[in-house]
Amino acid sequence: MICIILAAGYATRMYPLTESAPKPLLMVQGKPILNWLLDDIDTIPAIEKILIVSNHKFISHFEAWRKQQRYGKPLTVLDDGSTTNETRIGAVRDILVGLTHTESMEDTLVIAGDNVLEFSLSGFVAFYQQMKYSCVMCYIEPDEERQRKTGIITVDETHRVTSFEEKPQQPRSNLSVPPFYLYTKADLQRIPEAIAEGCSVDAPGSLAAWLSNHSQVYAWPMPGKRYDIGSLAGYEAVQAHYSPTQYK
Repeated sequence: MICIILAAGYATRMYPLTESAPKPLLMVQGKPILNWLLDDIDTIPAIEKILIVSNHKFISHFEAWRKQQRYGKPLTVLDDGSTTNETRIGAVRDILVGLTHTESMEDTLVIAGDNVLEFSLSGFVAFYQQMKYSCVMCYIEPDEERQRKTGIITVDETHRVTSFEEKPQQPRSNLSVPPFYLYTKADLQRIPEAIAEGCSVDAPGSLAAWLSNHSQVYAWPMPGKRYDIGSLAGYEAVQAHYSPTQYK
C-alpha cells in the first residue's frame, strides 16, 4: 500500500497567508500541518511509501522541507506542473500524477494535506483490509449549511455507500465525507474511465462518488476530532486548540 497526499491546492481563501507559502507547510504548535499527518502514517505497517503531490509554484518549498525529514518510509515530492489556481489540474488528476510515479498499481490511501487529526489512520486501514473494497470516512455533520459545502453520503446496514453527492443543494443525510480515501488497485485503474464519463476532477471526493455508482464503496465512521484548515478561521481555531496555554 502507498499513500498519496494531495498538496497541490492554492488555498486562495487563506490569502495573503498562503500566497507565498503552501498551506500544508503552515505551522501548528511548531510543526508543519503535513508532519502531523506523517507522524501517524509513518507508524502504519501496511503503508510502504508516501508520495506528496505539489503544484509547480510551491514545489521548491516542499523539496526544501523534504530534505529535513527523517521518516522511516520513503518520501517523494511530485510536481503536477500547475502554476496558478486558474490552471490547476484538479485533485483527481493529481492522484494520477502520484500513480504514474509508482512501479505498479497498489492499494492507495489518498488524503488531503491540510488536516490535523486527533486519531490514527491505522483504524481506517484496518477497516479497509477487512472490507476489501474502496472506502471513505464519514462523520455526522449537524449544520445543514456545512453539509452543502462537502460530500454527503447515505449508507446501508453493512456500511456500504448507497449514494454520494458532492456539495448537494438538498442533502440526503448528515453523513459528511472528509478528504480521506482508500482505493483498491482495480478501482484506481478506472480513473481514466471515470474522467471520460464526466467525473469531476476538482474535488477529491468526486472519484469516490463516481465509484460508489460503479463499484462497492464502504464508509468508516471517523472515531475522533478532525481539524479542517480550509480558511483563516479554521487555521486560527486549530492554533488556539494546540496552544501551550490550552494544556496548563
